[in-house]
Order: sequence, then C-alpha cells, then structure tokens
Amino acid sequence: MSKKGFAILVLAASLAAIAGWWRFVAGPPAAAPPTDVRVPPPAPVFAARVWAESVDDAIDAVGTLRADESVVIRPEVQGRVKAIHFTEGKPVRAGEVLIELEQDEYRAALAQSLAQQELDQANFARMKAMRERAHVSAQQYDEALSKLKYSNALVERDRVLLQKTVLRAPFDGIVGIREVSVGEYIDKGKALVNLEALDPVKLDFKVPEKYAGTVAKGLALTAEVAAYPGRTFPGAVYAVDPRLEEESRTLRVRARLPNKDQALRPGMFARIHLALGRARRALFVPESALVVKGSSASVFRVVSGKAIATPVGIGARYKGKVEIVQGLDEGDSVVTEGQVKLRDGAPVTVLEAKDNPPAP
Repeated sequence: MSKKGFAILVLAASLAAIAGWWRFVAGPPAAAPPTDVRVPPPAPVFAARVWAESVDDAIDAVGTLRADESVVIRPEVQGRVKAIHFTEGKPVRAGEVLIELEQDEYRAALAQSLAQQELDQANFARMKAMRERAHVSAQQYDEALSKLKYSNALVERDRVLLQKTVLRAPFDGIVGIREVSVGEYIDKGKALVNLEALDPVKLDFKVPEKYAGTVAKGLALTAEVAAYPGRTFPGAVYAVDPRLEEESRTLRVRARLPNKDQALRPGMFARIHLALGRARRALFVPESALVVKGSSASVFRVVSGKAIATPVGIGARYKGKVEIVQGLDEGDSVVTEGQVKLRDGAPVTVLEAKDNPPAP
C-alpha cells in the first residue's frame, strides 16, 4: 500500500471514531414532533345581543328603617321598683305612667327640706322686721336671706327628685321588652325598656355623589322589605344631609313612610326605588350574561368565533336584565349560557342568538 493510501485510511478511521464519540456524548436523536395534535372543538354557547331601550331615570338604593321617635327609658334617680304599668309590645300614650319607684326615702327628704324652709322663712321674717327698726346688722339680715334661699332650693330639688320616681312615656308609641322586674333595686341610668313611635317610620339611605343635585325634599319613592315579598311601601324624601361623606362620596338621605298597620319595623333592611321623573336611553344585557367575582362584573363577548372576557360597569337591575353603563356597545353579542368553563379567547360555537330583550 502506498503512503498516500495509508494516510487516507487513517483519516477515515479517525473521522469514524470522532463521529462515534460525538453520538455517544450527544445521546440519542430527539424524537420527531407528533404530526396529529388534537385541537379542542369550539365550546357550544348561547348568546344574545346588547340592546338599547328608553327607561325612566331612577335611583335604586338600599337603606335601613328607623322609628320616627325612639328612646330607651332610663331612671334619673335610684331606687326599688314599686310597680310596672305597661304591657310589653303594647301601645302607650304620651304622659302615661310606665314605671314607679319606691318614694318613701324621697318623701322623707322633701318633708325635711320643707321643715327647714319653714324655719328659715320665720327667721327671715323676724330679721326683716328687726332690720326695719335697725335692731340687726346688715350682715345678719343677709345671712337670714341666704339661708332662706338655700332652703327654697333644697325644697325644689327634693320635689324634682320625688317626681322622677315616676317614669312616664315622652310620646305615643309601642313599648318593647322590659329589662326590669318589680322589687328590683336599680341605679340611675339603667336601661329599663325601649319606646318606639312607628307611624310613620323613617328610612335612611345613601345615594352616589352624582345625584346630589337631583335628590331633594318631596321626591317620591317606594320601598320593599324581605318580610313582605311583592308588597311596596310608598314614601317621600323629607331631609337631605347638607354634606357628603368624604370617604364614600355619598349623600345621606332620609324619607318617611306611612305605617298605619305597623308592618314596618325599625332595623329592617329595605330596597328603595326613587323615580326621578325623566327618561333616558340605556343599554341592557340579560342578567344571565353577567359573570360576577367579588365587586367586579364581566361578560364574554363573541368576536370572530372567540369568547372575549370584557369587564363591564353595571347600573340599575330589573327583572331578568341589567343595565350596562360601561364596556359594551349596542349590538355586541354576549354569552348568556355556557360561560362557566370559558376562558378568555376560547373558541365558541353559538347555538342560538337572541336579538330581543327578555319580557319584563
């Protein structure tokens, strides 16, 4: 073999050895990507179009009912309860006696002060007569007068304390559950029973800042409470707070509602509707289109066969439909059924599209 042939043979063997070493280091070749990746089919959904309609401009709010007048009866003096003159849950008239305390101690104190007053009156009368004849000094006269004034004050004080052993209703109303029994010794200031005036009742609620120039005294409203489904209670605004709450930028409003049958009770939660007496055009979607998470709401718009998650601002709610104040345009298609498992951008197939709004 010639030198040239031998060199070629050595070179070929070297290249083969290098190639084998490289395959050993690099490992087996990567597998070819699969050619039949399965794409999930479009999700079947139902959809409806955003529509516009004219609605009466109104404010929907929530509030709390309160008694027209409310007080907790508390004694201003201490003593033992002698008698209770009311029945729990029953009406009472203004001035009617509710509770009496034992009066012996207070009557004795008044008798003592009256006796001292009588003595001081007699002493002052003598001093006055002697003063006119210059038989007593001005100082003695002044001291007698001062003692008489002090005695008069003690008598007035003891009369007032005696009167306060009788607790009366300050206004017409319904008495609540009593927290006291006959024979019980009570300190002044103890809560004995609440008294509520229930016809009419007050309704406290708040409205957003944008309605500060709209809500005014005399504005009519209706209220609903959970205790009476389907029943509405009419009323009217009678007071508006002159300032807004800084943190919430809301305005406090108070209304009165007639309550002759006393169906409404203080503390009830009420849903309020205030008609503002003007019409406006609003956009709506079916209530079923909303996806609510916490305090935010969104819908899925159908765009070119895909579901696009779209945040929205909601306004008034009606039966079966919700006003949209931000995020959608009239004619947009929104998913109304089947959105539970949807993700933003997921392909969809619309099984049925509804263009008409739901019946009210």
